[in-house]
Amino acid sequence: MDDKSSFRQRHPLLSGCLTLLVAGLLFWAGVSFLIGSLLRDSSMFSSSRHSEGVGVIEVRGVIGTADQLIEQLTDFRRQDKIKAIVLRIDSPGGAVGASQELFAEVKRTNQVKPVVASMGSVAASGGLYAALGAERIIANPGTLTGSIGVIIKFANLEELLQKIGYRSETIKSGELKDTGAVDRPLTPGERAMLAEMIQGVHAQFVGDVAQSRGLPVEQVEKFADGRIFTGGRALELQLVDALGNLNDAAMLAAELGGLDGEQVPQLIYPPRRDLSLLTLLLGGKLTSRLAPSLDPTPVLAYEWTISP
Repeated sequence: MDDKSSFRQRHPLLSGCLTLLVAGLLFWAGVSFLIGSLLRDSSMFSSSRHSEGVGVIEVRGVIGTADQLIEQLTDFRRQDKIKAIVLRIDSPGGAVGASQELFAEVKRTNQVKPVVASMGSVAASGGLYAALGAERIIANPGTLTGSIGVIIKFANLEELLQKIGYRSETIKSGELKDTGAVDRPLTPGERAMLAEMIQGVHAQFVGDVAQSRGLPVEQVEKFADGRIFTGGRALELQLVDALGNLNDAAMLAAELGGLDGEQVPQLIYPPRRDLSLLTLLLGGKLTSRLAPSLDPTPVLAYEWTISP
């Protein structure tokens, strides 16, 4: 009798559960592949039959990477049938590097064809930063925006580690090499170094706001302290150009792109790529919320956040 048969006889319940788990995973993978293939074919067919219109690129959730958004912007720049682009933003911001990459690509795209940023419920910090590259910015009166600032967080688990008896030893090449270690608080030198870095990155944000919106740096600095405000207040501060919803942004984009701006134009969305069954069932919300917490690496962020 081989080991597998012996295991099944000794642990029939566990063996049965493992078999069901494997079968379930295989079924899940098969259904995901089938649905993904159908949706990809549908997206390709849908995209090919579109007449001239306005492209819509969505910036949703925390901006951890800009790779896919940059690819979508590049693709829409090349499509002649897309005369203008609406950047639909529903994001509290995200990583500094990704937000700056997105801002730069939106700005580059706007030099080829007009881009109108449309702020949804939240377009704060890095979400606002991305919008700055557009030709025009439209917000809802109640959009939460602003939060011009930089943040970085480190977990201090010193007391918890002491309770469980965990100890670590570190050999480093310099005093600042293990800045943010979880088993101790930050030293004064580390705090000074981080504060200097954050002030420099904050100045980059303020400078881009001032340049993009045609405002004096001194004027921007007055409200660039991390505070959030509504779309209505953003209009008063000259951070947005008008108040309105997605359709208003689409009609403005159509007008700027040489289409009929009197009615809502044909809206063209990029094909979906994130097509796993879990994503389809949960609307993409679970994976986007879990992703930031799975990576313990501290991130320098243009993000409005109140989570620990």
